[in-house]
Amino acid sequence: MTPADDVTESKVALRARFLARREARPAEERAAASAAVATALLRGLAGTRTLAAFVPDPTEPGAGRLPAAFTQLRSRVLLPVVPSEGSELTWAVDTGRLAPGRFGLLEPVGPRLGPTAIGAAEVVVVPALAVDRSGVRLGRGAGYYDRALQHVRPDARLVALVFDDELVDALPVEPHDQRVTAVVTPSGGWLDLA
Repeated sequence: MTPADDVTESKVALRARFLARREARPAEERAAASAAVATALLRGLAGTRTLAAFVPDPTEPGAGRLPAAFTQLRSRVLLPVVPSEGSELTWAVDTGRLAPGRFGLLEPVGPRLGPTAIGAAEVVVVPALAVDRSGVRLGRGAGYYDRALQHVRPDARLVALVFDDELVDALPVEPHDQRVTAVVTPSGGWLDLA
């Protein structure tokens, strides 16, 4: 087994552990975390003109609050669209109307802007199962966001949303993994990472 295989196996095991933990969280804990994350995120995003974000699923921090809370920012908000074929996200402007898309994920209704539209965003809010203190993000493993983040502008701030126990000291990393520059947790709020 190669070192790369070890990293891949470690990530698979960690994903299973973090996903199981999310599924087991009581609804009240999820709701409180979503409210806290939305409040901290809005404070950190003040003044942002163009934001790329996502619609959290029911187990993710921010579920039920985002993207509706972004309307308070008066920003242009881009949300991802998972294509019916292929593995590169496209984007659409959030108009407040969402519909189920691929994998049952909610996505904006309206014209598609293409994969490079994310390059207009000053801040990109990304989903994560865990983040370490150096900015390594553990996603779900399909690579959609690692590919999408290749299109962001060099000065964009990349922010991940995680539960308190999902901010960890270290995670396995591969060369293609895109690091985040900040993390938002329910108890810790917005934290810039080194």
